[in-house]
Amino acid sequence: MKEVLLARGALRLAQVNARVRPGERVLVVADYATAALAKRVACAAASLGGEVVTALMPPRERHGQEPPAPVAAAMREAEVIFTPVSISITHTQAVKDALKARARILAMTDWSDEMFLSPALLETDFHAQAAVCRKIGKAFTEGTRFRLTSPKGTDLRFEAGGRKANVMTNVPDPGELSPVPTIEVNVPPVEGTAEGTLIVDASVPYLGIGPLKEPFTCRVEKGFIVSLEGGGEQAEVLKRAIASHNDPNCWNVAELGVGLNPGARMTGRMLEDEGVLNTIHIGIGTSLMLGGTLKAATHYDLIMWDPTVEIDGRVVQRGKDILL
Repeated sequence: MKEVLLARGALRLAQVNARVRPGERVLVVADYATAALAKRVACAAASLGGEVVTALMPPRERHGQEPPAPVAAAMREAEVIFTPVSISITHTQAVKDALKARARILAMTDWSDEMFLSPALLETDFHAQAAVCRKIGKAFTEGTRFRLTSPKGTDLRFEAGGRKANVMTNVPDPGELSPVPTIEVNVPPVEGTAEGTLIVDASVPYLGIGPLKEPFTCRVEKGFIVSLEGGGEQAEVLKRAIASHNDPNCWNVAELGVGLNPGARMTGRMLEDEGVLNTIHIGIGTSLMLGGTLKAATHYDLIMWDPTVEIDGRVVQRGKDILL
């Protein structure tokens, strides 16, 4: 009987979020570890009349590694793309090219059976939240000077003038990507402008870290994290992973994102944690896919509770409240 419930979630994903229409070219990109998820999504899309192709590839070795060339070529020809993969391909040239070709992309990194059953997918009114997303996106796009603070001591400033916000409604239009089921709006800081302190106290939904047992502190200078202190073994896992890439750009402050899904819970999985209300996340590493200019070996997100976001001196978010 559980399979019936899982099929319900997959159908909602294809029908409500992707809005698959009869005859549309649908591509499901998965790896060997996620083939069962791919089959479930493909069946749902096919039931709506989509012309569905599934591409299975070896799992990527790191987040942001390009998919194989045949997969990338197929992505350029698809109108709707689902990516239930174990290692993210979101921050890749292949995705950028597919968006340029006007695909609608539903990113499903580190997806699980439980996420097909999550209130974040099944109960959220994505269309209602889309209006909120667009308001924040407009403020982010028009803003120049940003300041992020929190009761724990976060105080980060950066500039983003001229950078277009990424509005991820979960009901993407052609040429848009949405990570499912998170709802978020993000903007990449201008490289080299971020300065201050981050107190990361919610989650790092990568590398098996998940919800944090204790916070850690990041010092930011000239756009890069220059020190990471505290956090115990969970923080050490993050530091070792970044060091393994031997790429200083992995410490780049690449993104400010706001979580906007009222049904999302802190689970340790990226695509739900990043959407939790009353959180923001700071992405580090690659910013190229988000509208920045810096390419790094990977991209991780650091999630914090109780944010206050100011743009050009005006408070636009305080905790759960969007003040627009």
